[in-house]
Amino acid sequence: MKKEKNKKVNSITKELKHITNPISDKLTFGERASDKLAQIAGSWSFIILFLVVILLWISANVYGWINQWDPYPFILLNLALSLLAAIQAPIILMAQNRQSQKDRIRAEYDYAVNRRAEREITDLRKQLDRIERKLKRN
Repeated sequence: MKKEKNKKVNSITKELKHITNPISDKLTFGERASDKLAQIAGSWSFIILFLVVILLWISANVYGWINQWDPYPFILLNLALSLLAAIQAPIILMAQNRQSQKDRIRAEYDYAVNRRAEREITDLRKQLDRIERKLKRN
């Protein structure tokens, strides 16, 4: 009885480790890079820093502080932003797909745990009914 319980606990522990970090052992360089980029590019600090850099770029050119190296309409800035968007968007989509995959695995695990709990509750209910019937007879 105790060995069976320990086996159940061990299997649940292994499943939990797999669920908390489902596919981390098998990550490719691209997957790790997409996760890291999504983590950095999705932060407020990145957005604020990016906004400051763009405002500085525009200000420097509008006021002619450095001989308008990128004159209005800021073609070089537009090129840099387009390039950034073209590279960043697919990488962030890859990170979102990986997160969806992790969420799906977690949902499957939650379902399995709920089914197991339901079976155990049903068994407990049956045992309680048997105990109640025995007590009523006595």
